[in-house]
Amino acid sequence: MLTCREFVEFLDDYLEGRLPEHVLAHFHEHLSACPSCVSYARTYQDAVRVAKQAVGDDAPVAGVPEELVEAILSARRHSRTP
Repeated sequence: MLTCREFVEFLDDYLEGRLPEHVLAHFHEHLSACPSCVSYARTYQDAVRVAKQAVGDDAPVAGVPEELVEAILSARRHSRTP
């Protein structure tokens, strides 16, 4: 099964339909067991949709920089610590 970090790394390829079948199966398995990643994927899709609307559908939308993903995940981990 994929980790949440791996899930995030594959998310753009998943949404663009570029995942190989063997990875896609693990991706779906992770989605079925991780409500946090389901929520993250929805938020990511919404952000991409809004960005495309803001700049036009023909403009390329780059993937999320790894540093941003790390900062978000780190902030989420720290916000859950009592």
